[in-house]
Amino acid sequence: MECDSWEAEVNEPSPAWQVHGERSIYENRWVRLSRVDVEPPGVERFEHHVVRLNSAAIAAVVDGRDRVLMLRQYRFVPGKWAWELPGGLLDPGEDPAATAAREVEEETGWRPHALRRVLTYQPIVGMVDSPHVLFVGRGADLVGEPEGGEEAGEVTWIPLADVRDLITKGEIISSGTLLTLLHILAFGIDPEES
Repeated sequence: MECDSWEAEVNEPSPAWQVHGERSIYENRWVRLSRVDVEPPGVERFEHHVVRLNSAAIAAVVDGRDRVLMLRQYRFVPGKWAWELPGGLLDPGEDPAATAAREVEEETGWRPHALRRVLTYQPIVGMVDSPHVLFVGRGADLVGEPEGGEEAGEVTWIPLADVRDLITKGEIISSGTLLTLLHILAFGIDPEES
């Protein structure tokens, strides 16, 4: 029998995995590596490694000329320079929208106007727990110089029309940046466009 839509093909979900316990192997203020004793339905119980990171907030700020505020930074883990949106880890108890606005200002020197949450996702859902909250907004005011430190890099406004090419060339590699920019390209920046 042929299905008329993908929805007809979806099976009932299997029962959830049972978690019997978790023990920390290593932790500091940024990361915790644990071994979790799990039992999937119909499978023998085993220990699974899980990395738990703080939540992060990322923001795309677009100006009146349809340019997005971005940073070009060197990331030593992949060993390359790439374009990224401003963002960072939430401080304990901090609201994700406040984190996004704070990070934009700290990293770029621009204070964003209102930011709108567009989605929350997990970057590596099977092994890493780190909710990332993505925001978009229009407009910002220049209030100073970006803060230096290990994240210092080039700050510029990039035309949205150039984003596809940067993605294709592998010059945008961060999952949060990719998802936020692809969201804008698919749905637009303004609430009435999405």
